[in-house]
Amino acid sequence: MIIPAFTEGDTKKIEESLKINMDACIKHYERDLATIRTGRASTEMLDGVKVECYEQIMPIRDLATIAAPDARLLTIQPWDKGTLGAIEKAIQLSDLGLTPLNDGNLIRLQLPLMSSERRDELVKLLNKKAEEARVQIRNVRRDHMDAVKEAEKKKVISEDFSKRLSDIVQKITDQFIVTIAEHTSKKEAALRQV
Repeated sequence: MIIPAFTEGDTKKIEESLKINMDACIKHYERDLATIRTGRASTEMLDGVKVECYEQIMPIRDLATIAAPDARLLTIQPWDKGTLGAIEKAIQLSDLGLTPLNDGNLIRLQLPLMSSERRDELVKLLNKKAEEARVQIRNVRRDHMDAVKEAEKKKVISEDFSKRLSDIVQKITDQFIVTIAEHTSKKEAALRQV
């Protein structure tokens, strides 16, 4: 992460840098949320699945067309039928908890109805990912606060301006933490639906 140089009276550069870096953390968290399955089939569930084929590791999307024809079914149609076995193996090794059905042309993933225990496991996973996102946000805040303190120490900015920048950094951090909480509660509500 590169924090731009800032001068006395200029808060825009640090605000922009902070928002760009924290937005990246939120985008990463949103991608993580998409991989946690709710009661409905979603093609994003397979985004984290990597397949070992052609002597490299590739995302499943680079090897096949993925569709969700109904609420509890995913279909995977590989472009090269020779990759069916590798795709099937990758799904079995993933943490999706799904058993692929390979008919020689297509892989079907039938999503079972979720038990309350599985919902609880997914909520725990969700909370773990939310905490990881909050840690990322706090790390961005720390880096920017360190840059502010360093600038004050080097007499590039005054003590008053340093305090003002620190308040701005904390205010923006709090806004992003609230965003994480909103995403988390929305996903948890979707997981708890029967």
